[in-house]
Amino acid sequence: MKKLSILLIASIVLFSCKLTDQNNNESEEENLPLASKDSSVVNDKDEHGCLATAGYIWSKMNKECVKGYTGIQLNPAEKPENEDETLSAFVLFSEDLNQAEVFLPNEANSIVLTRLAEGKPWVFEDWQLVPWKGYVLKKGADVKFSGDGQMGKKITGSDTQE
Repeated sequence: MKKLSILLIASIVLFSCKLTDQNNNESEEENLPLASKDSSVVNDKDEHGCLATAGYIWSKMNKECVKGYTGIQLNPAEKPENEDETLSAFVLFSEDLNQAEVFLPNEANSIVLTRLAEGKPWVFEDWQLVPWKGYVLKKGADVKFSGDGQMGKKITGSDTQE
């Protein structure tokens, strides 16, 4: 009987310690800030699975993630010597050159313009991409962006690419 009561007391002590440890762990988790709980999992992908922090954006035309700062760079009309890529628009063309996808600065979605024939501008609603001394992007009658038609970032004052 004495052995049985010692075993019973030892079991109660062990189980009560285990319950106390579980309760302490739960309360510690509740007190942690949300950022430290989720710090190992960073979700910076958009709804299409494109990794935004790596510079990828969804291309409606290609139906895949593409680098946001690739393609033909068009600088703002009011800042033609712009070196800040975040202020520029970028254009990607379809293989047959009948569609042009424009990625505008500070816009989450791109716009896809279509042309009816070679030599004609690409058009979508009031947007036009005109092939003239490179490319000119207009909204209505206003010139918004223009560029020399060369791929990649340019070095100001030079005729070579980086």
